[in-house]
Order: sequence, then C-alpha cells, then structure tokens
Amino acid sequence: MRVLLAEYTLFHDPVLAAEGAAMLRVLAESFRRCGHDVILPEKGDFTSELERLAPSSDAALVIAPDHLMAEFTQVLEQHTRNLGCGSMVAAVCANKQLTGKILSRHGIDTPAETRTGMKVIKPIHGCGSIGIRISEEAPGEGEMGQELLSGDHLSVSLIGPHVIGEACLYYDPGPPLPLVLNRQDVRIEGGRFHYHGGETPADHPRAREILEVARKTVKVLGCQGYAGVDLVCGDRITVVDVNPRITTSLIGIAAVMREEIADLLIRGSLGELPPQVHLNGRVRFSKEGEVTRI
Repeated sequence: MRVLLAEYTLFHDPVLAAEGAAMLRVLAESFRRCGHDVILPEKGDFTSELERLAPSSDAALVIAPDHLMAEFTQVLEQHTRNLGCGSMVAAVCANKQLTGKILSRHGIDTPAETRTGMKVIKPIHGCGSIGIRISEEAPGEGEMGQELLSGDHLSVSLIGPHVIGEACLYYDPGPPLPLVLNRQDVRIEGGRFHYHGGETPADHPRAREILEVARKTVKVLGCQGYAGVDLVCGDRITVVDVNPRITTSLIGIAAVMREEIADLLIRGSLGELPPQVHLNGRVRFSKEGEVTRI
C-alpha cells in the first residue's frame, strides 16, 4: 500500500521542525516495517504537495500544528483514505476555548476561564506549549485566561476507530483504544511553559480514572486515528488540551509498544482495533527524538 506521510513543520516551521522530524521518522519506519511504500512531500507549498500526492496514495496522514490540521486534512479526505482525525473534529479541537466548553457540558473537568489574578494565559488556537505563560496581565487578542492548576502533568495517547457514513447506523466499532499513559516533562521557566519530552509508560495511582477520562474525552469529541489528551492530575483530573494528531509522545511509545503504530492506524481506519496493546519496559524521550531506557 502507498501511504502518504505529510509532516508540515519540516520545511515550514523551524521552531517545531525537530519534533516534527522525530515523529515523521518513527511513523515512516513503522509503515516500512509493515511492508508499505512511504511517500513524502517535497519542499514547496504544502497544500499543493498534498493535492499532487494524495490522489496516487492508498492512505495518508498529516501532521501539523493544530490550527492547520483541518485545512490540510480536508485535502486528504477529498482524494484518499485519511488515517487521522476528521477535518471537522480537527477544527473543533484547534479552538481550545470551544473544546473546553464542549467537554464541560459533558461532565469532563476543564480549567475554569478567568481574566483576573494570577492565571495561565494561552493562545485560543495554539500548538504545544508555545505562548503559554503564567501572568496577572489580561489575555491579549486571540488568547484566553485559565485558572492555575497544581498536579502531575500527564497525557494519554489513544486511537479512535473510524466508521463514517451509513455504516454508523449499523455497526459499532468499539471504544477508543488507549495506548499508554505518559508523564510530561513540562517546566515553567521565566513564567513560560516549556515542553521537553516525557516518560512512558507512566505509573500513577489514579491511572485507571485518568484513562477513563481520556476515553470519554475522545469519544465526546469524535476523535479518529491517533489523538493525545493532556491532563493535570491533582485533587482533580482536568483535561487541559486535546491534540487531534500524532503527538511527540509517540517517539517514546514506539520504543516500548510491541504493536506497530502503522498497523494500528490502518486497523483503526477500518474500525478493527484490538482490545489492548502490549508494552515492554519504560523510556524517557526528548522532543528532539532521543530515547533512553529507564
């Protein structure tokens, strides 16, 4: 099968390019081990490259900052089988304010919005930890303020099954498949949040509760393919972000998961996910792609 893996930052965003290259390498190696031909965009206009390559691909996956995912995913949906999240859901998840409101209405704890006092300020349409800071200042245009939370910075990586169209009326593909609970290496330096990587799998006394919150989050939003749910776990289990795309945690997950991520993505696109995955050992990983066994 010919699979298009389209990673945006490699040629178009030098700040995030190292993370993008690391995720792309892990994915490409997995698809090749599974016997698929991997197609990569060349340098140039990204949308034009997708339009050029997608029609000749059997399946495709795009990786890009959240606010660009919907636009690029829509191109894939017009020409080939999309292995990632649908474009409509990607658009919803890109709006952090809207996502929080939807989750809250379904009983999922999210940070309360505030414009006064010391608070977390983040872009409404953001990616990773870029632009997130602690401050008493008022949020600027395109930003939102949220309550400060204390607790462990964690994430859950999951794969949501794809079933669309008339099939949804007759067939239940099953719940999202959690891959692993990750501990995030998030540091506050000079009042700003910086993501450095993490550890996977993570031990936590409330792991079962955390996984259930992540499952519910992905199901409520309708995420398909790989998704990452970021949480802060203290007295509460609070969802702080939902990434409808491949996340940096995959770098560590691929090093400990016996299953191939490529196989899981394809099986997920057919609504045929296994009941669980199998992990071997624990690793630390950096956002640049370095992996160390613990």
